[in-house]
Amino acid sequence: MLAAPARDWSVFQHIFADHWEPFQRAHPRYQTAYYDDLVAKMLACGNPEKMGYLEYRCLQCGQGTHVVAMSCKSSLCLRCAKVSVDNWVSQVSRVLHAGVIYRHIILTVPAMFRTTFYQNAADVLSAFMRCGAQCLDDFYSTVRGKALRGGYITVLHTHGRNGHYHPHLHVLATSGGYDAQGERWEHLQYLPYDLLRRKWQWHLLTMLRQTLKTATINQLVNACFQKYPDGLVSNVQKGRVPAQYQNVARYVAKYVVSPPISVRRIDRYDGQRVTYHYRSHRTERVEHETVAVATFIGRMVQHTMPKGFKRIRYYGVQATKTFAQVKVVIRAALAKVEGVVKGAVKIIARLTYRQRYAQSTGRDPCICPHCGHEMGVWRIWHPTYGVIHDEGEVIKRGTYASSAQRAGP
Repeated sequence: MLAAPARDWSVFQHIFADHWEPFQRAHPRYQTAYYDDLVAKMLACGNPEKMGYLEYRCLQCGQGTHVVAMSCKSSLCLRCAKVSVDNWVSQVSRVLHAGVIYRHIILTVPAMFRTTFYQNAADVLSAFMRCGAQCLDDFYSTVRGKALRGGYITVLHTHGRNGHYHPHLHVLATSGGYDAQGERWEHLQYLPYDLLRRKWQWHLLTMLRQTLKTATINQLVNACFQKYPDGLVSNVQKGRVPAQYQNVARYVAKYVVSPPISVRRIDRYDGQRVTYHYRSHRTERVEHETVAVATFIGRMVQHTMPKGFKRIRYYGVQATKTFAQVKVVIRAALAKVEGVVKGAVKIIARLTYRQRYAQSTGRDPCICPHCGHEMGVWRIWHPTYGVIHDEGEVIKRGTYASSAQRAGP
């Protein structure tokens, strides 16, 4: 369900409604049923007649009503992005190991490989995400001088701040790993960044060689080693570690699950051009850019993942299949370590539609504005299945009266 929008959310929909068909004709790559479905759902989002709805009504005075449109959950939809962020934070906060310090690590790709990633996304992206976890395990083991197995929540990003194709990994990583031989947790207080850069370069370029196996890739790999003798850019969150914040999941949410653009960054759309702004990494200032509408649409749809692709994955001691089993082992290992961080992980509840609406508008949507009583679900309608529930019909059939008679005095 969608919370009330803070401003006109429809400008993004207007851009696609006006220009999606000519964009498709000019770009055969996007002439598939998959992209048609993504765009169609995004355009219908927020429309009760197309997406279905829940109707709330006051059962006390009968005057208060509130209609909630079903959400589309399309990866292109900016309206659904906020819900995705909240749900991700709630999910991640439940799978962090209490007492373990986590760091936010960013692993980047040189500009010379961005076209390769874009053209071979189906083959490269999954291997790219596994490569990040393998690199960090190797890095931690080298630093400590023993085999360590860390935990990684890895999120694939393919966009930079200005919307260009810029694949990189955001990793919520344990600051250390589990020593299976010694049955203890090894915390790494200091991470040598120079070593991480070289390790990441070796793992990334090796992965590309083994995955694509072409002469062109071999030439690019050799050129990359020569151009970047000190390794590739790998950013590690410095200063106070995230565990000292109120919640580590909330800290990184703005980095890892944000869409290519938010509606607040779209400044103007005149039918042919789109103007939007972003904060530049290079200048650290807000930059404005005006592009043709076809360019803007291309910058948005190029970041959609292939159908069924999981943008967020869990590795090592964070792997979902073995998390419950590993959690007990980690807890026992942490008992041997002094100075365990307490209270670092706080569970964040998943917000309901009602709570999100109240946060956005300051008003409870389920309270009748006429009499102040709480409204109840009156009708549920789905565009495919029709009327799923109708409280008026339930009352007419005398269902409640029959139940009261069966219950007895």
